[in-house]
Amino acid sequence: MLHLAGAAKFFGSQTIFSGFNLDLEPGRFKVLVGPSGCGKSTLFDTLTGVTPLDAGTLTWKGRSLPHLGSQAAYMQQKDLLLPWFTLLENSLLPVKTGPGHGQASGKKNTAARKKALDLFERLGLAGYGSHYPAQVSGGMRQRCALVRTLMFDRELILLDEPLSALDAITRRGLQSLLLLFQSEFGKTILMITHDIEEALILGDEICLLSPGPMEIEQTLCPRLAKPRPFDDPTLVSARRQMLGRLQGDLK
Repeated sequence: MLHLAGAAKFFGSQTIFSGFNLDLEPGRFKVLVGPSGCGKSTLFDTLTGVTPLDAGTLTWKGRSLPHLGSQAAYMQQKDLLLPWFTLLENSLLPVKTGPGHGQASGKKNTAARKKALDLFERLGLAGYGSHYPAQVSGGMRQRCALVRTLMFDRELILLDEPLSALDAITRRGLQSLLLLFQSEFGKTILMITHDIEEALILGDEICLLSPGPMEIEQTLCPRLAKPRPFDDPTLVSARRQMLGRLQGDLK
């Protein structure tokens, strides 16, 4: 379990969040939804160790940690692929730069390459491993970033609006791939987004965040099985309710 208790972050006299609590059970997909500027990306910065918490405790699987930098795979809004590496080389970076990479055997490297190519096949990148990022679409680059995230081989995955830079059609296609993280690879996932529909499609638990100082105002747990249809009346109603709540907060 991921457990965050009494977390606080301040920038000078500004309170980003204080007394913030969050729990995430193994194998669950939790989504935090909030307006731009509410503090959700700052929360992720504290979880990954980019900036320290000013107060509070963080535990993962019962172990107290300052951050999750070495425990979680992290995927951001931008794909962050290295332009001088091919897509396959980019996907193998976790293996090349991870602990003990200098002593990695040829057998281990071969196994990693096979795993990456298998994932390329699953995620619609078959035949594109030798292409460079500039030679493919934004959606394909983000698919490569998904493969790279899985190559970290960590149980916990943090997703920071990973599809926000994509067009609506490409985004919908990749949402189904994010579900593979949970359904087929058994990952525990914490995701932040400002897209209510995306949250309802993907999340087991959806936490609606207030404007700063950030708090969890409401938690929803959709009972529909995944994959969920975009036009299901239950989701349409929930979307309307959440959107009304957010718009009310921003008045």
